[in-house]
Amino acid sequence: MRVLVVEDDRALSRALSMNLTARGHQVSEAASGAAALGSARVEPPDAVILDLGLPDVSGLEVIRSLRQFTPAPIIVLSARSSSGEKVAALDLGADDYVTKPFNVDELLARLRAAARRVPPPEAPRLADLSGTVVDFVAKTVTGRDGAPVHLTPTEWRLLETLARRPGTLVTGRALLTQLRGGPEHTDPSYLRIYVGQLRRKLEPEPGRPRHLITEPGMGYRFQP
Repeated sequence: MRVLVVEDDRALSRALSMNLTARGHQVSEAASGAAALGSARVEPPDAVILDLGLPDVSGLEVIRSLRQFTPAPIIVLSARSSSGEKVAALDLGADDYVTKPFNVDELLARLRAAARRVPPPEAPRLADLSGTVVDFVAKTVTGRDGAPVHLTPTEWRLLETLARRPGTLVTGRALLTQLRGGPEHTDPSYLRIYVGQLRRKLEPEPGRPRHLITEPGMGYRFQP
């Protein structure tokens, strides 16, 4: 998952980030409410761990704002233990509330449980890539000349993973996890080979791609 950690305690934020990364998740960190909302709009998270005591705005306001554009699970992590705080956070859209001090394994178990309740984003039904039509339901590709285009199972997984977040950067680590079953497979040449194959099959000008965009040093973006 891509997890956004919103915590102004730098040491705690780094500790959470290290634990999440060690378990194969991508992590973004934000030390304020404004930074959290900006990060969530640029790279939509799959889950959020949120401290309520932020230096600029209340964590409750962050929950309210996040719920305007993302269904991602929100796990509140706070030293505030009153029932009123918990009720307010849950009523605004938080999925769970963990009180500091906390056990990391329990926090991550709650995160996994909340994430299971949210269905993953789906690929679009159809995509028209400059005349080449991809049908994600039928798993067919029709070229500009009307002839069928064959994609391998790996090429389909790669394309569908990117298409679930149109216009959004998907990191190489996330793609490798999806394609190879774990983030430990980090050889970037593996991705380059399959992205290159997809471009040759789908792009009108593979050397000047319009739809399968490389973000150097970060990952790839699907632009329908």
